[in-house]
Amino acid sequence: MAGEELDFRKPILEVRDLAFGYNPERTVIQDISFTLDKPGFTCIVGPNGVGKSTLIKCINGIIRPTRGEVKVYGRDVSTFKLKELAKIVGYVPVMTGSYNVMTVLDAVMIGRYSRQKWRTRPEDIMVAHKALEAMEIDDLAMRNFNELSAGQHQKVSLSRGLVQEPKLLLLDEPTSNLDIRHQVYVSAFLKRLCDKTGMSVLMISHDLNLAAKFADRIIVMGPPGTIHSIGTPQEVFTEQTIRDVYNVRCKVIDDEGKPHIVLEYVI
Repeated sequence: MAGEELDFRKPILEVRDLAFGYNPERTVIQDISFTLDKPGFTCIVGPNGVGKSTLIKCINGIIRPTRGEVKVYGRDVSTFKLKELAKIVGYVPVMTGSYNVMTVLDAVMIGRYSRQKWRTRPEDIMVAHKALEAMEIDDLAMRNFNELSAGQHQKVSLSRGLVQEPKLLLLDEPTSNLDIRHQVYVSAFLKRLCDKTGMSVLMISHDLNLAAKFADRIIVMGPPGTIHSIGTPQEVFTEQTIRDVYNVRCKVIDDEGKPHIVLEYVI
């Protein structure tokens, strides 16, 4: 029921028998179950069209599943008010261009909505500047959002998610528009954030090697919108798994204790 207390002794996220379809003939995800029972950096990987973004939206309450349940600290997501949920679960979509007439700082401050009172406080501004510094774009604070590159847009969106100060941060391909250096920087930053603050990050990624290097846990999704495997990078990134899920051959080599995937050719 609305207003139900959170139980912080329970897992931050429980997904049970989740399914979603736009109509009875079009099931996007089905039989999805997993638990995030401790803080950490988890990556969701899988081919296009297997429902990764749909899963994230079900977790965040943006769309209602056709079956199953999502609980945050023991409470069903459907019972939260939007502002209430935003204090616990942050969300950064794959890309957005909705801040065209705003400064970068104003765009980031949208993420403070759930924590602001009737006016902006100095501490809200401080949190926003810290997030911009973390993404190495604090010098862009007073620039107009529409003057920035796609990669800078992505960093603004990440900053907006960080200022929510959530317990769980959901990210849909946050490195998709970044160059190699910034892909590594953001991935390493998120890993450190989880380790230092106890936040949990659940991130969709198409870069298997970045996921292997930085994630604590991997959720591999495959057709038809189901979970193929869950585990550490060493456990799930095998040559057989890559062939089964992506239909490509590869070699998996050891890179200082982490798996590194070298593609051979498409079957």
